[in-house]
Amino acid sequence: MSLRIHLCYITDRHGLAPRPLLSHLQAVAGAGVDLVQLREKDLACRELLGLVKSAVELCRGSKTRIVVNDRLDMAIAAGAHGVHLGGQSAPPEAVRRHVDKNFLVGVSCHSMGEALKAEAGGADYILLGPIFDTPSKRPYGLPLGLNKLSEAANHIRIPLLALGGITVARVRPCLDAGATGIAAIRLFQEGPSVAERVHELRRQFH
Repeated sequence: MSLRIHLCYITDRHGLAPRPLLSHLQAVAGAGVDLVQLREKDLACRELLGLVKSAVELCRGSKTRIVVNDRLDMAIAAGAHGVHLGGQSAPPEAVRRHVDKNFLVGVSCHSMGEALKAEAGGADYILLGPIFDTPSKRPYGLPLGLNKLSEAANHIRIPLLALGGITVARVRPCLDAGATGIAAIRLFQEGPSVAERVHELRRQFH
């Protein structure tokens, strides 16, 4: 499967409030975001399953694909397009044994070594970060910076998305460093309408 990912929206319904997440996802799909990672870790199983099913249905017929953070069981049960694995998740090679080849397996990585290991384990794409300083990623250490992003991009052959502190102005430098695309939360939740923001971001790829 040839995979092309430029824009990945990572959800945070608390940061989005009072706007409902599902209506925002509808706008995200309408704007043509490539990938949505449902990252609502505090939801109980029943609520999460309902959210994933609704999100998959909302995005049906669009180019937007839905992956579920960490929960392979929920992703499979709800018919999502894939799962996104973090540092405490099962390794991609273990997940691969339970899914078909079209099921997306993404991995969050914080170094080139982790990225190479994820690629060797069968990951379809990698989120590498934090590239820039951002409060939510400070527990993972100092930002990697564009040089480390470029170093990883020179060795990784699957889609590599820059994560952490991404702004519109920082998209082009990430792409110039070799990133395939970008992933973010606030970038897709703040500012202009989602359609305007996605149009603004797409222009950075030309």
